[in-house]
Amino acid sequence: MDEFSLIEAIKQKQKTYKQSSLQRGIGDDTAVFREAAGELAIAVDTFVEGVHFTEKTTDLFRLGYRALAANFSDLAAMGALPMYYLVSIVVPHRMKESKLSEIFNGMKHLADRYNADLIGGDTVSGNELVLSVTVIGQIEQGKARYRNLAEVDDIVFVTGTLGDSQAGLYILQHDLESVHRQYFINRHQLPVPRIAFASSLGSIKRLALNDISDGLGNEAYEIAEASHVSIILDDKKIPVHPGLAAFPMGLQEKWKYFGGEDFELVGTVAKKDWQTVQQAAEKLNLQVTEIGHVINKDEHAVYLKKNGNMTKLQKEGYTHLK
Repeated sequence: MDEFSLIEAIKQKQKTYKQSSLQRGIGDDTAVFREAAGELAIAVDTFVEGVHFTEKTTDLFRLGYRALAANFSDLAAMGALPMYYLVSIVVPHRMKESKLSEIFNGMKHLADRYNADLIGGDTVSGNELVLSVTVIGQIEQGKARYRNLAEVDDIVFVTGTLGDSQAGLYILQHDLESVHRQYFINRHQLPVPRIAFASSLGSIKRLALNDISDGLGNEAYEIAEASHVSIILDDKKIPVHPGLAAFPMGLQEKWKYFGGEDFELVGTVAKKDWQTVQQAAEKLNLQVTEIGHVINKDEHAVYLKKNGNMTKLQKEGYTHLK
């Protein structure tokens, strides 16, 4: 399948667009859309075969879904609603047309939930599959949820349960059987970006959010450093799925704080607004948990309260270019 055949195949699937601001979609040198009211948020993520995924850990439909979900999670952390996405792909010579289409089918499956339109991209051939996704979202004027908005005495909270994605990846990599096998695999392959939850918090004037792509510990550090504060996390309050107890304790602890790719949200909010956060989550049948608080300290760090002791949490996890 050549590049032009691929573009034509995608155009046939994208015959209609959902966003009214779009003037020109796939088929010209660029897409064109009217300037949106409010503010625009843009994010990009790249996924490389052998680094971020293998044939053992995902099929192509779920790869497409997950690549877009990771970007949508970034939009959620900013309080943005998805509008458009663009896809650049390095296509291995071995890949058949039907297989390639599955990637775009997976993306469309998620995009349709949020009325997001595919409006362009690029394709080249290569040895390994590489997928780069760019998303564009809209934020209500003045409602962007920056990391530097945390203040002393804020409540620290998190959505969902943590460590699930890494448990799913571990099960796939080691061909393990588990009572909760499918739950954990779904949490790894088909994460749900918390867009509806984040967008329902518009009445709160000040709210810091970060999506958990690199683990709770690292994301909490990003908030602390950006806001020039410190954060205390209470180990007893960190929410985990009961099925995580089936794994070795060392893995449980690692995944809980540094597993990453759960694509949940960690945030801080003033105590007076905490009830609003809880009510928003309840309406969506989404678990939200208070896990700590913000303190004033010269060293902008994250501390873990566990078994009566207070220790400084160190940044961990995989980083590129290191």
